[in-house]
Amino acid sequence: MESAADGDGCTTPDVHLARVGYALDGDDSCIADARHHAAAFLDRASDDQHLPVSARAKDLTQLVVSELVTNTRKYAPGPVLLELRITAHTVEITVWDSDPKIPAARATDPSRIGQHGLEIVKAVAEDFEVRREPVGKRITARIALADGTGHL
Repeated sequence: MESAADGDGCTTPDVHLARVGYALDGDDSCIADARHHAAAFLDRASDDQHLPVSARAKDLTQLVVSELVTNTRKYAPGPVLLELRITAHTVEITVWDSDPKIPAARATDPSRIGQHGLEIVKAVAEDFEVRREPVGKRITARIALADGTGHL
């Protein structure tokens, strides 16, 4: 994991204190692998950086990773890249895929079964963005590390 600090040895809130990236296999087991990587990343960040990572933040991070990687596996051909970064206050989850089509959350429909992943991610994330890349797109969601600072 990479670490960053300012000149006096103190970390600044918007600086990425640690980051890690994973190329995920193309089969469905990559979804569980991605959740495992996210949990392990938060555990290491908590231990190494002494950050207060709440159980809620860990659960929501795994949920967001699962939803984003599932959508990528379902709708985009080819490889999936997962990047996790952490600041003093948030964990940033970025998933890249090769499909340039920008996803959109669907209108609320209580009778619809499935296809709620993007709605869930947007509901629990502090921040959400989709950025088209020269090849494909990047979807990034940020989750608060401490309880009581997110959307829910």
